[in-house]
Amino acid sequence: MVALMTLTLGQAKTESYRPARNAASYDMSFDMRRLAAKLDLTAYQMEAVEIIQESFNNEMQAAATARGFERRARVHEAVRKDARQMQRVLDEKQFRTYMMLLGTTLRNRGL
Repeated sequence: MVALMTLTLGQAKTESYRPARNAASYDMSFDMRRLAAKLDLTAYQMEAVEIIQESFNNEMQAAATARGFERRARVHEAVRKDARQMQRVLDEKQFRTYMMLLGTTLRNRGL
C-alpha cells in the first residue's frame, strides 16, 4: 500500500511540472505590426511573412489535434518548413532575430 501511494504521488508530482499543452499553446499567430517593426521588414517581406505565418499557424493547429509521437513530428515539421520559408524571405540578420523569437515562443509554450 505504501509503495502504491508513493508511486501515485510521485507520478502526480512529475506530471504537475510538465507545461500545459492545450490547443491555445499551439496558436502561433503573431502581431504582424510588432514583428515587422522588430525585423524591420519591407512591404514585400511583410506580405510574404504574413502568408508564411498563416500557413505555419494552420500547421501548428493541426499538430494540436494529433496525439503523442505524431504531434511531435508535426510540430517539428511545421517549424522546419517555417524556417526554410522565412530564410528565403528574410536577410541573415532578420532571420537570426526571427529564429530567436520563434525559439523563445516555442520554449515558453512548452513545445
